[in-house]
Amino acid sequence: MKRMTDMLGIDTSNYTTSAALYQDGTLCQQKMLLPVKQGELGLRQSDAVFHHVQQLPTVLEALFYGKTTEIDAVGVSSCPRDLEGSYMPCFTVGLGTAKAISLSIGVPMYTFSHQAGHIAAALYSANQLQLIHQEFIAFHVSGGTTEAVLVTPNGQTVFSTQIIAQSLDLKGGQAVDRVGAMLGLAFPSGKALEELALSADIQYKIKPFLKGADCSLSGIENQCRGMLDHGKPKEEIAAYCLQAILSALDAMTEALLQQYGSLPLLFAGGVMSNSIIRYALTNKYGAYFAAPEFSSDNAAGIAVLTAIKRGIIE
Repeated sequence: MKRMTDMLGIDTSNYTTSAALYQDGTLCQQKMLLPVKQGELGLRQSDAVFHHVQQLPTVLEALFYGKTTEIDAVGVSSCPRDLEGSYMPCFTVGLGTAKAISLSIGVPMYTFSHQAGHIAAALYSANQLQLIHQEFIAFHVSGGTTEAVLVTPNGQTVFSTQIIAQSLDLKGGQAVDRVGAMLGLAFPSGKALEELALSADIQYKIKPFLKGADCSLSGIENQCRGMLDHGKPKEEIAAYCLQAILSALDAMTEALLQQYGSLPLLFAGGVMSNSIIRYALTNKYGAYFAAPEFSSDNAAGIAVLTAIKRGIIE
């Protein structure tokens, strides 16, 4: 019987503990959100590290339950972005665990950025992994990041990224969660805010603030606070928030396509699981999006990148 080829991916982000297994073309994952108290908008890094230490064994146990595996390589997210000096303590938990597994069973370990994992997960989910062999533009929109990167093939790390546009202040996920908090929604607020917005029959005309291809999102929170103070329905406030983020991403995309030409477009990150944003940008640009389960923080992309490094995926 042919032995299965197993690639383990681990990601310990500021929001989620996750692990994934790429096994003979099949990808499965397990994840646990970090616990955040009602009314709070995230965790201190020391608390995130503590919770990852507690949760990662549970996540790995669930991932391997009932499976026959023989790990051939381990991949892990070791930093937020592909930038020198990019660092967050929460990623040390996954890195330390990956090193221990690698050394104990004698298999190679590969490190990638958390952002690269998001991009790879989106490519896999959209059935567009062939894009790793060419240039394309990827948006990463989450609680900690709102930026567009130029993705270029790179033999050492599969691909490299260069920031070509970003938010100058508030990030997309921060806007969602801050507006969600003022509406009494639990953290993270993306799914609940989307449900509210979908029930509102209103379309706003929003002129985004752009400086070159960079955007500003800080006005969204202020506008939504003003709407709430004036008694506007929660559904309309939620709709404004998401439509404002969409208008900013739309304007950034137009500016970048004018600058870089007609490159393929990929949207990744937790905010990009939103159906309102996905529908609009897919229809206008033919952009590629991850399925919702591969949009939020996950180790699936890390497992895919590991399989690419091992030559399992070409």
